Amino acid sequence: MDTTDTRTERDSMGELKVPAWALWGASTQRALENFPIARRGLPAPLLHAYGHLKAACAEVNVRLELLDDRRARAIVAAADALAAGELDRHLMVDVYQTGSGTSTNMNVNEVLANHANRALGLALGDFRAEGAVHPNDHVNRGQSSNDTFPTAMHVAATVGLRTRLLPALDHLADALAEKAGAWDGVIKTGRTHLMDATPIRLGQVFAGYAAQVRDARRRLDVAAGTLAGTLAIGGTAVGTGLNTPADFGARVAARLSDRLDDAGPFAEAPDHRAAQAARDEAVAAHGALQATAVAMSKIANDIRWLGSGPRTGLGELRLPALQPGSSIMPGKVNPVLCESVMQVACRVTGNQAAVTAGAFGGVGSIFELNVAMPMMAEALLESIDLLANVARLFADKVIVGLEPDREVIARHLDRSLMRVTALAPAIGYDAASKVAKRALAEDRTLRAVVLDEGLLSEDEVDRLLDPAAMTRPDS
Repeated sequence: MDTTDTRTERDSMGELKVPAWALWGASTQRALENFPIARRGLPAPLLHAYGHLKAACAEVNVRLELLDDRRARAIVAAADALAAGELDRHLMVDVYQTGSGTSTNMNVNEVLANHANRALGLALGDFRAEGAVHPNDHVNRGQSSNDTFPTAMHVAATVGLRTRLLPALDHLADALAEKAGAWDGVIKTGRTHLMDATPIRLGQVFAGYAAQVRDARRRLDVAAGTLAGTLAIGGTAVGTGLNTPADFGARVAARLSDRLDDAGPFAEAPDHRAAQAARDEAVAAHGALQATAVAMSKIANDIRWLGSGPRTGLGELRLPALQPGSSIMPGKVNPVLCESVMQVACRVTGNQAAVTAGAFGGVGSIFELNVAMPMMAEALLESIDLLANVARLFADKVIVGLEPDREVIARHLDRSLMRVTALAPAIGYDAASKVAKRALAEDRTLRAVVLDEGLLSEDEVDRLLDPAAMTRPDS
C-alpha cells in the first residue's frame, strides 16, 4: 500500500486531499488536521457501539420506508464490520475534538458510506453518484451528532459494565468469600487507628471485603440500568426530534436491545432535553466507579499491610510471590498487584474529576448540549476497563493464593492488650485500663496482672479473655 497516494474528497467547505486507502472523507480529514492533540482516537468500545447504533438506525429507517433496502443492507453490513472492530484503523479522530463528538460521528458516517459504496461497486468518495450511500443523507438519516454521540457513550459504558466489570467483581467477591469461609476459625488481633484492637476472625475480615465488593457491584448495576434507559437517540439537534419520526428513538433502542442482548435492555430517554443538555447519568455512573475503586484500594492496602515483612512487618498474611521486587536488594518480593490496584484507584479518582468537570454548567453542559463528551467518554470507558482488568488479576494472582501465617497471628493475638475490653464490664473501665497499662509496662500478660491483683478468679478471667468468644458476643 502506497501511503503517499491520495484522492480528492469534497464536503460543504470544498475539496480536500485524503489518503487513497482511507475510508474516511473530507470532514474527517479536516478534523485530523485540526486536532493533533492527544494523538489517539476515542476508545474502541465507543466506536464499536457506534457501529451497532448506525446499524440499528438503518434497520429502523428501512422499516419506516425512509431508506431503500439496497442502501440499508449496505449500511448495516458496513456498520456490522465497524461493530466487530474491522474498521478501527479508519476511525482516528483525536479525543480532544469538537465537544459534541461531531467529528467522530462524521468520521463514522463517512467510513460507513465509503465501505457501503465500495461493496456496491462505486468508487471511494463518490457519494453523489446515482444509487450511492451518502454520509449525511443515508447513514446519518434521522440523527444528529448531538444524540448519536451520547447514545453511543451510554451503550458502550453499559456493555462494559454488564459484560466485563460486573462479572469481574463477581469473580473477586467470590474469591474473597471463599477465603472468608476457609478462615472463619482463624482469630487475629483487630486494629483501629493502626493500633491493637479487640480480636476478630480472619474470616470476618474477608467477609467484610467480599461485602464491600458486592455493594460496589450493586451500585454499578443500578448505574448500568440508568445509562441503558436514557438513550438520547431520537432527539436530533437540541432534543426536539426535528427531522426524525416520533417513534424513531424507541425503535432504535429496541433494535439495540436485540443486537446487544447480553447488555440490554436499552430504552429511549424519558426526556430528550435532559438527555442532551446534561451528562448527569455519566457523572453518577462514574461516581459508582470511583466508589468501587476506593473499596478495592482499601482491600488491597489492608492486604499489603497484613503481608508486610517478612520479618519486621505484620506478617499475618503470606502473599503470592509474583516477581523480583528490587533491582538492588536480592530476594526482595513486593506486593506489586496490590500497588497496581491502588494506582488504578488513583487514576479512576482523576477520571472522576474530569467527568465531573466536563458535566459542569459553563464548562461542558451549557444550554441544549454538553460539549465535553469525547473527553468524558474516554474517562468513563477507561475507568471501566481498568477496574475490570485489575479486579480479575487481583482475584487470580493475589486472593486465590493468599495464606495466613497462623503462628504469627497467634503470637500477635497473645500479646495484644486490647482483649482487656472484655474485662471492663466485670471490673470497670478504670480498673481495666490500669491492668492494660501495667501489663504493657511490665511486659506481662493481662491474665497474669488480673490474677496478681486479685480482681477475678482464674475461671472468670479465662472465660472473659477467650478471644473466640469475643468475636461471637451474641453467643
